Amino acid sequence: MRLPNGFGTVYKMKGSRRRPWIARKTLGFTNTGKQKWFTIGTYETKKEAMCALVKFNENPYDVKQNKLTFEDLYNRFKTESVDKLSKSAQNGYNAAFKHCSPIHKKIFAELKASDLQRIVDTCDRSYETKRKIKVLLKGVYKYAMKNDIVAKDYSEFIELGKRETTIERKPFTDAEIKRLFDVEPEISMVDTILILIYTGFRISELLDIKTENVNLEGGTLTGGLKTEAGKNRIVPISHKILPLIEKRYNPDNKFLITNRLGRQMKYSNYVREYFEPIMEQLDMDHKTHDCRHTWFTLMDKAGANKVAIKKIGGHASYQTSEKVYTHKDIEDLKEAIELL
Repeated sequence: MRLPNGFGTVYKMKGSRRRPWIARKTLGFTNTGKQKWFTIGTYETKKEAMCALVKFNENPYDVKQNKLTFEDLYNRFKTESVDKLSKSAQNGYNAAFKHCSPIHKKIFAELKASDLQRIVDTCDRSYETKRKIKVLLKGVYKYAMKNDIVAKDYSEFIELGKRETTIERKPFTDAEIKRLFDVEPEISMVDTILILIYTGFRISELLDIKTENVNLEGGTLTGGLKTEAGKNRIVPISHKILPLIEKRYNPDNKFLITNRLGRQMKYSNYVREYFEPIMEQLDMDHKTHDCRHTWFTLMDKAGANKVAIKKIGGHASYQTSEKVYTHKDIEDLKEAIELL
């Protein structure tokens, strides 16, 4: 079928190509009368190329916009939306963007659902990380559609698979712990992760510790929940995290760990706004409970007394008839902690 003059052309390119069909449109002529061609895109079938040509004629878009890469679009989306979010949310988006590196330089208008699905399928991170990648892609596509760069949102076809129900405990490595100390002055709330690693507290227990139960002079924290053995237990403060607790300690606050308003922080807010974005930013793959698991692992490797480990950690297998600690008890616990 012959196309009308000025409508454009569709033809098959030579050679073995994944997308052999090309759609082009004449944008004008040079001073010598030579046609100026604009390539709309390349496609797997003649039908796809023809549809693209028809759509272009129905709603011609900015030629320059059609050449924008995924990275170009993300930077525009970031300026318009992401940069207005909290720092932790920005870190989450930036980390998800890094996982999309295979498509950074690809023309955005030429991306297909299979390109996006491949990003998720080849990501060896958690379900939550994959979910954040999808959230990022949906945001970029929403921006692109709003600005008439594409007409279809391929991110809606991304399948994340089933959320894993089995919980795998993975302790932080020595190198990861060192990095946490290195970046602590620069990244907000990293100190809380180190405090968790060196006290064995569950995150809910740490968030519940009141300032009145922080004994800087005696070098102990009192707290704990969940089991009888874990309630109101005394945990010595390792010399490695004492400066962090001293810096965070504020007698005007009711709780040791607070939100921006100086109030007790909720578990869900801590995980969503701080722990997970920090893990993404530092390219670490851990859950909050891995901090407690790391403490048990470090204590065991250091050769700490088994009873002391259970007592400090509030392990359910350690029971006592009296919740009274003698001076010798506390000194023994401090000695165990300083093995770390």
